[in-house]
Amino acid sequence: MRTLWRGSIGFGLVNIPIKLYSAVQSSHLDLDMLDSKDHAHIKFKRVNENTNKEVPYDKIVKGYLVKDQYVILDEHDFEDASPEKTKMIELENFVNINDINPIYYEISYYAEPEKQGKKAYALLLKALVKSGKAGVARFVFRNTENLCVIHPLGDVLVVTKIRFQQEVRGYDELEVPESSTVTKKELDMGLALIKQFTSEFNIESFKDEYSTDLLKIIKAKAKGKRATVKKLKPREEVSDDLYTQLMQSLDKRKGA
Repeated sequence: MRTLWRGSIGFGLVNIPIKLYSAVQSSHLDLDMLDSKDHAHIKFKRVNENTNKEVPYDKIVKGYLVKDQYVILDEHDFEDASPEKTKMIELENFVNINDINPIYYEISYYAEPEKQGKKAYALLLKALVKSGKAGVARFVFRNTENLCVIHPLGDVLVVTKIRFQQEVRGYDELEVPESSTVTKKELDMGLALIKQFTSEFNIESFKDEYSTDLLKIIKAKAKGKRATVKKLKPREEVSDDLYTQLMQSLDKRKGA
């Protein structure tokens, strides 16, 4: 794996030198955009919307729209706003990881200790496992300040970036029904259905079937063949009555 970041985790006065590696990878296929005539690659150009002429990269500036006019920013403005370029992930406090709503999670990185930090790394890992806590910290990555949680996964520490509060939109404008519209009978059936479907979470049971089937089609086409993939089954018509739908769902689950 390629090292993405080098620095340290600050645990009180303890300094733990680490390297970060990406903990995730896309399961989607990397498809190129081609011209249908000759299969040449499609390239994107930076074009002035008024003149339709291509603009050289060194002539492009960045601006922020304020009251129908752009405020143009230069490199000094970005430098003044940039967080201090520190190589420290400073733990600020510890929380129950279940208290962090999943909507805040972004991307995870594996943390590997440098040789001189292995014992302190093992200590922090064991302390987090024993306490059931996760550490909350900030760090600078790619010139931006990031919020993260540090939590154990097996024998490794994981640094997971999380969003700041202002990055999550409110939902006041959404039209959602009041819970009072649900009857007790419907609620009891809903709870019964949840109980019937409840099991231990096993991530390995969930596969990216779309990408698998698409790759199967690609490999078959490369050989001049047509892959056989499963056909979509039409959804059975059900009653418009919510209680009847719940009953049919329970009966179907029992039959399965």
